[in-house]
Amino acid sequence: MSQSSSLSIGMLLFPGLTQLDLTGPYEVFARAPEARVHLIWKTRQPVISDRGMGILPTHTFDDCPVLDVICIPGGPGQITLMDDDETLSFIRHHSENAKLVTSVCTGSLVLGAAGLLQGYKATTHWASLDQLALLGAEQVNQRVVRDRNRITGAGVTSGIDFALSVIADLYGADTAQHIQLQMEYNPEPPFSSGSPDVASATLVEQAKKQIAPFIEKRRLATEAAGRKLVKR
Repeated sequence: MSQSSSLSIGMLLFPGLTQLDLTGPYEVFARAPEARVHLIWKTRQPVISDRGMGILPTHTFDDCPVLDVICIPGGPGQITLMDDDETLSFIRHHSENAKLVTSVCTGSLVLGAAGLLQGYKATTHWASLDQLALLGAEQVNQRVVRDRNRITGAGVTSGIDFALSVIADLYGADTAQHIQLQMEYNPEPPFSSGSPDVASATLVEQAKKQIAPFIEKRRLATEAAGRKLVKR
């Protein structure tokens, strides 16, 4: 993509989203040459994240411009979106002509509920990875997964890796690397516990037990969305 071209990126806001799912990629996208990043929800009222941060939409569903990239973040509020016909219709509509249809964390389950991951490889947060199959997707345990024009990121912090991958796809690796350097994105986590692949078995089991009731609630919503896809 030419750096003189204007890129329109739409990021969905919704109550109960995980703000880092959105703000990590936003920081990357907003640094891309000539990029216009839109924060979109049903109204222009502040949207409150799962941890209490208020974020202002820049556009509503009604005045959203044409999008080159659509990105759906995740978070606990994702469950409500799984049968929100207005939101799912908006996502489907703007995905029809988008160059890239993308998500971070459990935003991929929303893409799946919209019928946009059937037959595609995708990823999501490790605790809900197996739910992708209920929506016709092929689950892949990787930090960033690309299948044709679908790009999905795994849990929360992977959003930065995801966004750099999107920028590399659209602008080239040099631009993505320049942004990475600007952000000093050179992670050296203090502990090796950031995924089930490296965390201790004890820690993984503790985490699974702690979040089990919520994951079951999410699974029920995913199963219901999967049944609706079959009927479409």
